[in-house]
Amino acid sequence: MPVLPFPDPQNQRDRNHWNEPEGRDAGGKMSFLEHLDEFRRRLINSLIAVGVGMGISFFFISRIFEFIMVPLQRMLPPGGHLIATEPTEPFMLYLKIALLAGIVIASPAIMLQVWLFVAPGLYATEKKFAVPFILLTTIGFVLGAAFSHYIVFPLMWRYFASFQTDYMLFTPKIDAVFSLYVRMMIALGIVFEMPTVVFALARMGVVTARWLLRNLKYAVLLNFIIAAVITPSPDPFSQAMVAAPMCGLYLISIVIAWLCGKPRTPAIS
Repeated sequence: MPVLPFPDPQNQRDRNHWNEPEGRDAGGKMSFLEHLDEFRRRLINSLIAVGVGMGISFFFISRIFEFIMVPLQRMLPPGGHLIATEPTEPFMLYLKIALLAGIVIASPAIMLQVWLFVAPGLYATEKKFAVPFILLTTIGFVLGAAFSHYIVFPLMWRYFASFQTDYMLFTPKIDAVFSLYVRMMIALGIVFEMPTVVFALARMGVVTARWLLRNLKYAVLLNFIIAAVITPSPDPFSQAMVAAPMCGLYLISIVIAWLCGKPRTPAIS
């Protein structure tokens, strides 16, 4: 009668350790204070990266200023100008532009810190997606910012400027214009992260393409609600300009979930 070999306890422990998330120790999960300390460390590193990005952007601040503001001034009605009503407003605008450019420059480092914060709670098979996560999130944010700069905001800006009449002169404050510009850019940068989030969730088996397709009508409704919150005015034109790419990204996410979803394990009868 053949003798069945017993599993080696040491090999079994090694196998279990490989399958467990790295951040878990023998006693269980990390404590709340340990999570808080880790979050503080990653936040400080992200702020340092943004500071370095701001320092780099100061060398090109004049070009960045013209890149953002000159097209907006040209889209105003004939003879229109952007105005500054406070002495410190132009200086503060330069600082805000440098901060925005610093965030864009530091976005790969920020995404790296986000990954390092969540990585200890992931399994070994999930940690190989570190490079795709950082790459896709950075590309998504930059594409969203570019989509806002070249398409959404110019169309919205022309729409607002079209309300000038013979008895109402459109001379917006430059600080208010830039605040609206930043709001739209960051919002669409975050919106364009949707395919990356779905990619990560699909690889972990949290969502499937079938589930996303089944909830398409609810997603469209949710997209228009989010667009109503993001856009600065309640007019349907601005909401549609934001909601349309969100719906398109959702459809792309369904394809991504179908191509990259976690394969189903066949049931053992």
